Amino acid sequence: MSDHEEFPMLVAQEGPLKGQRWALSRTLVLGRESTCDVVIADRQVSRFHARLTPTSEGVILEDLGSKNGTHHNGNPLSSPVMLQDGDLVQVSFVQEFMFFTSDATMPLTEGSGKPGRLVMEQKSRRVWVNQKQIVPPLSAQQFKLLWLLYESSGQVISRMDLVSEVWGEDQAAGVSDQALDALIRRLRDRLAAIDSTHQYIDTVRGHGVRLDNPPI
Repeated sequence: MSDHEEFPMLVAQEGPLKGQRWALSRTLVLGRESTCDVVIADRQVSRFHARLTPTSEGVILEDLGSKNGTHHNGNPLSSPVMLQDGDLVQVSFVQEFMFFTSDATMPLTEGSGKPGRLVMEQKSRRVWVNQKQIVPPLSAQQFKLLWLLYESSGQVISRMDLVSEVWGEDQAAGVSDQALDALIRRLRDRLAAIDSTHQYIDTVRGHGVRLDNPPI
């Protein structure tokens, strides 16, 4: 639909509906029942599991007394909650969704100029790996490091330049190799927690570090 950008969006992530999306122009009921607006055909999902209701203040998510629960950003939903841009919604751990306030806030993939499995948005400091957002967000240092590699489109960045960018020129002289290695290791761990099939950060011995960002 051409008017999707006027409405908040619900985008299916991991699960049987992966890749599908719905404009929240009206209330949507999620569940196993065929009459639901978003049908998740799995026995772990209740017939009428959860509901998304657009209001003048925003979109409200509520669980409809489901057997296996609804999770919001990894936490069990015990009462209605107002969704924020980039929030994750899990229905009975069977289907994961991501909420966006509009099409304009969704991560760029095809035609973005940087097509790849890893996508970054500098303004909101959000990172997606294999179309799944990293939650909780990266630390400020982790994001700075990854952003420099991301912007460099696979080019090798020297360790000195990385330290200067992440810690600032004034403090760079006091930063040890071990501190940079520890930061890179923590960042690799965060990426691997989402996608363990690929090592995105490559160390080029004697030269520096580069980002290996394969296509989706």
